[in-house]
Amino acid sequence: MFSFDHSSGFESVPAMYDTLVSQARSLFDGEPSHIANAANLAALVYHTVPDLNWAGFYFHDGSELVLGPFQGKIACVRIAMGKGVCGTAAATGQAQLVPDVFAFAGHIACDAASRSEIVIPLFKEDKLIGVWDVDSPTPDRFTQEDKAGMQALCQVWLDACGSARA
Repeated sequence: MFSFDHSSGFESVPAMYDTLVSQARSLFDGEPSHIANAANLAALVYHTVPDLNWAGFYFHDGSELVLGPFQGKIACVRIAMGKGVCGTAAATGQAQLVPDVFAFAGHIACDAASRSEIVIPLFKEDKLIGVWDVDSPTPDRFTQEDKAGMQALCQVWLDACGSARA
């Protein structure tokens, strides 16, 4: 039922995200736990989307971002609001698509192999829950299609998680 193949067998990027959204809905069906669903989303994306070296969550604890479920190498545990790509997405409420993380002022290098990144801020009932972060070792790896697909996946996760919580 679920695809865990690093090679893209999809005819297009939107087709891949359509499949992932459908799979995420199935994974989350009847499960309100934001932690369980976050863990499954990180695994689904990491093992399906080609050319990633990290996929996961940072949750807002009221003052900073704290590492949540993820797939990939060990990661920074805490990120200040407004710092790095994740902190910038959280502070501004704007998704960040970064073609070259080394050109991003204030980038935090949790994994020196990361070269490009997408970060989607997560809001529920106008409350910042955290961010969804995806990294690639390839510069300019992500497109607007990837950004739209990641935003759609995040919305499925948010819809499954019940009321606002961090």
